[in-house]
Amino acid sequence: MTIKIAPRAAGGTGWLAGVLAGLAAGCTTLVPPYQRPEVPLQAVSFKEAPSTPGWQAAHPADERPRGRWWQPFGDAQLDALLQQVEVSNQNVAAAVARHAAAQALLAGQRARLWPGVQAGGSATRSGGGGVASRGTVLRASVNASWEADLWGRLGAGVAQAQADAQASAADLAGAKLSAQAALASAYFNLREADAELGLLRDTVAGFERSLQITRNRYAAGQAARTDVLQAETQLANTRAAVAALATQRQQSEHAIAVLLGRAPADFTLAPTAWTTTVPEVPPLLPSELLQRRPDIASAERAVAAANAGIGIARAAYFPSLSLSASAGSSATRVSDLFSAPSTLWSLGLSLAQVLFDGGALNAALHSAEASRDVAVASYRQTVLSALQSVEDLLAARRGLAEQLALSQQASAAADQTEQQVLNRYRAGQVGYSDVVAAQASALAARRSVVQLQASLQTNAIALIQALGGGWVADPADG
Repeated sequence: MTIKIAPRAAGGTGWLAGVLAGLAAGCTTLVPPYQRPEVPLQAVSFKEAPSTPGWQAAHPADERPRGRWWQPFGDAQLDALLQQVEVSNQNVAAAVARHAAAQALLAGQRARLWPGVQAGGSATRSGGGGVASRGTVLRASVNASWEADLWGRLGAGVAQAQADAQASAADLAGAKLSAQAALASAYFNLREADAELGLLRDTVAGFERSLQITRNRYAAGQAARTDVLQAETQLANTRAAVAALATQRQQSEHAIAVLLGRAPADFTLAPTAWTTTVPEVPPLLPSELLQRRPDIASAERAVAAANAGIGIARAAYFPSLSLSASAGSSATRVSDLFSAPSTLWSLGLSLAQVLFDGGALNAALHSAEASRDVAVASYRQTVLSALQSVEDLLAARRGLAEQLALSQQASAAADQTEQQVLNRYRAGQVGYSDVVAAQASALAARRSVVQLQASLQTNAIALIQALGGGWVADPADG
């Protein structure tokens, strides 16, 4: 049940001035004092990048500049491509539009704090059985209304919309960083494919020479037919690997095109020298860097929005009060429409209070409080997941670096073994199956080196993304 009290008067404004003064002095807020949820970090550095122990609380710092985090890779082509992402990527464009919509909603909430003013006019033509009842009546009016924010409901709505807008800004930053990281990863996958294709094509040329040597030896009666068949099988398998890798390269090129907002048919990236540089991670990596992560900032702003929602739910328990005023005139002629005798005005106050709702207000408040608890837990989980992600990537980086060093040693040894076995085969000291085994081992070792080099680069990209954009606290925007 809702009770409405709406006194109206045509004169005497002293009571209204008193009401306004009382409202100005009595406005309050029912929003709980906001405290950012604390996520204690028991060390100032990561486990996989240890430093001096200490304690620090997590506080989002996504406003810190990230700069062109990809420049340490030293690849001019990558630099040129990544600068196009913010302009052309459609996921980023959608995030920009969502942020604009959130800002518009915030502006709409702020507008509710101000009086609304409307102007109107009408002309009515009437007629009847008597001549005196016929005529035209003109009316013009200006109406104003304002809802007093006695309990902070409107202010809480503004705070909620502002937090949502800030969350959308963080989501926009996250969309940009995600698109940049995806493009950089696809780019290095493509360069890895180029490097492997070059390796495989050189290997195919070597296997073709080996096959010809084997055929010559078979023709001279120095080798068995099985040697020729083994050489042909090895060559065909390597050519199949070339075809598969060429498809993989094409798919990486298509992915880059879409990330740039272009159709794959309209984009081509020519093979070029691969820069295998991997940015060095400082030995003392501060854990505060992950606080720049946009998803952490967005989750924290969601807590603030949910906290404001509690204030809105609490304010519903109290009466709402609105003031209205109108001025207008009515006449049969336009020249008389704005004359003093034709002017009418009124002032009014409306008060509404819920007396019984079957527990709906209680349920709404409990729902708002539960929503805040959900947001708090989600925020803390986001921070913990961010910590795990960085730790995992740091551990993987160290493992990849060790694997690469060992694979380079293995590749050098396999190359020597291949050459020695081939020489022994030509001397008739070993069978061709030994040559096949040595060549396959050498090729696998070479490909492993190339793949690990690319994995280190994509690991660095993922680590940069996990830290919110690099490992310099406040990099200069290049």
